[in-house]
Amino acid sequence: MRFLRYAGRRLLVLPLQLLVVSLIVFFLVRQLPGDPTYLYAGPYATTERVEEVRRQLGLDQPVWVQYARYVERVAAGDFGTSMRTAQPVMQDIRQRFPATLELILYAVLFSVVIAVPLGVYTAIRSRGVLGRAVFVYGMMAGSLPDFWFALLAIFVFFYKLAWLPGPIGRIDLMVSKPTDITGMYTVDSLLTANWEALASASAQLVLPVGVLTLVYMPLVLKNAQSAMQEMLGSEFVTYARAAGLPRRMQWRYALLNALPPIITVTGILTWFLLGGAVLVETVFAWGGLGQYAVQSVVNSDYAALQAVVLLSAVFTMLVFLLVDLAYFVIDPRIK
Repeated sequence: MRFLRYAGRRLLVLPLQLLVVSLIVFFLVRQLPGDPTYLYAGPYATTERVEEVRRQLGLDQPVWVQYARYVERVAAGDFGTSMRTAQPVMQDIRQRFPATLELILYAVLFSVVIAVPLGVYTAIRSRGVLGRAVFVYGMMAGSLPDFWFALLAIFVFFYKLAWLPGPIGRIDLMVSKPTDITGMYTVDSLLTANWEALASASAQLVLPVGVLTLVYMPLVLKNAQSAMQEMLGSEFVTYARAAGLPRRMQWRYALLNALPPIITVTGILTWFLLGGAVLVETVFAWGGLGQYAVQSVVNSDYAALQAVVLLSAVFTMLVFLLVDLAYFVIDPRIK
């Protein structure tokens, strides 16, 4: 019951946070250069036609009236129609968000599975060759842009070695997409036992997920290493050592106390990848939410851009809610 009350209190704050985000985004989006009415009316539209389109879009009203109508529509589940795709914005997002989510989840999974054990080991054996190699890798990966890694990976593993498929999207052009259940091709392929689609979708994921993991994993790696080193030098581990407890038990106690900062940085990584995947999606023609956001900015597509930012805000809030709930589970002091 304490867990549910804690989660409930956090969820009650979300609507207010979203209202503030929507207010900021609504006014900032309208500061972007360009007028969407000209894009919607066409390059050869007359002045009368432009004014008519402006009235149809409601852009002739005061900005506060526009915002009030926008909030009213969003509350009813209507995020507007994209001027670029001529489809409801939520339909566009439902088609594209699973692609980005699949990319992010695999990148976070591999980052945590690789970085945490490696960080713990190098904290224990900090003077070894592996520790120095991890330090050099962390400095290099954190200083090079992800799109450069992506282009280099395509050049080496697709063009030169021909080991992996090229940047043609989420699945091979000659393979049928799996039945849509979650929108994530690997998950849907497993659920429907479509092994051909699973193999193709997994192969297409290798390069983009590998690039994101290589570039952003040092964030978790360095944090896990420093948190473990701090715990190994703490008083309770020193006491455990003096009491003659086995080394593995000392390491286990240190790791349990190092988990909170590791969980926090994992949540930050998940949030960061939502924006960091934009350029990687563009390089690999992934067709995800990042590409959609970039195209919305270029085309001054207000409805689409506002919906993407709101969805990103909801995603971020839920990620950090899960982080807080994980803290509640592993740290008895919160209870």
